[in-house]
Amino acid sequence: MKSENASPIEAPADFVVEETSEEVRVKAVKKKDKISGEETPSDVKDIRDLPGIGAASAAKLKEAGYEDIETIAYALPAELAEASGIGDATAQKAIAAARKALKMDFETGIESMHKREQIECITTGSKEFDSLLGGKGLETQAITEAYGKFGSGKSQLAFQLCVNAQLPKDKGGLEGGVIFIDTENTFRPERVKQMAIEKGLDPEKVLQNIYTARAYNSDHQMLLAEKAEDMIREKNIKMVIVDSLTGHFRSDYIGRGTLANRQQLLNKHMHQLLRLSEKYNVAVYVTNQVMANPGIMFGDPTTPIGGHVLAHTSTYRIYLRRSKEDKRIAKIVDSPNLADNECVFRVTEEGLCD
Repeated sequence: MKSENASPIEAPADFVVEETSEEVRVKAVKKKDKISGEETPSDVKDIRDLPGIGAASAAKLKEAGYEDIETIAYALPAELAEASGIGDATAQKAIAAARKALKMDFETGIESMHKREQIECITTGSKEFDSLLGGKGLETQAITEAYGKFGSGKSQLAFQLCVNAQLPKDKGGLEGGVIFIDTENTFRPERVKQMAIEKGLDPEKVLQNIYTARAYNSDHQMLLAEKAEDMIREKNIKMVIVDSLTGHFRSDYIGRGTLANRQQLLNKHMHQLLRLSEKYNVAVYVTNQVMANPGIMFGDPTTPIGGHVLAHTSTYRIYLRRSKEDKRIAKIVDSPNLADNECVFRVTEEGLCD
């Protein structure tokens, strides 16, 4: 018999009470509908917490390389929909929720400055060259592009960075490994070994921390850039090098009829590398080929390949050219924060120096 003085049991606001003829069941109901994509950032900790992503979709996404919400946040809706089998609208909501969880929204200049403080640098081996790049060398979270004629020192700088990235931080390194995407069969381990010895490093350990892959065409090159993300997650990778960036695109797409397609793929490839640099705080160095522009009657006719697409995407653009004997000249062509300037450095048997 029910007592008249007994206070009724009230269900919490977050619960819905459903009565049946046999029992009273209390079922938890979320405050916000998953399909609406309005979860608070604290609600999203895994792919399955995203709106519209169930266990089956999460499994497909992980197979396609989307293993965390950071990867989802950087994805395009069409790519996500194709990888998981969900609709475009659901993919957009999932990406929006992931970006909201990571606070990828407007921020103050102070917050932006704090993020900039997380950037690290890799020395080039030349103090003059480092000064040209702001004082410490190549930055992480950025793409540094070097273009110039053959023999200007582009690949030599790449080899030097393979070594310097593994130096202690107090000596201008990042104590990490390097991914080297070789498109022109230019990687020479014996040259890297020579530079490592000069820096006082164990050449065998240095070579052990360099992961190189030969790209045979532009599609293969883009695929290797995608696989580089897995390597960055598994290994202590601090630098990605592509030597050269435009060689295969230049040979695979010949004539004006293929120019638009080439530029679109090149643009996608560059943004792929840019996302890697920003997401994992790694430095990206790419070399670029050049051509002689017959329309330039006076001055240097050397023009980099890739057009405006490459010029806009590269964070720092450096023009390398050969001088007398072993001297090279580096010139800042484009930078968001550095003034146009140039310096002289040397390429010796021991590596890059002043």
